[in-house]
Amino acid sequence: MTRIQEALVLAAILLALATLAMFDIVPEQVSQFAPLVMLPWIIRRDAPCGLRKA
Repeated sequence: MTRIQEALVLAAILLALATLAMFDIVPEQVSQFAPLVMLPWIIRRDAPCGLRKA
């Protein structure tokens, strides 16, 4: 999956979760902590092509 696709999937998940919280389908606290839950997924990505290991 390319970085653009990963970014679009992440944005779609966060927007869907915010929309569900807006209509009280999921609790507001879940929506507030969603970016923290997604943080490991963002961090685990490989470094950009320009930053190669020696």
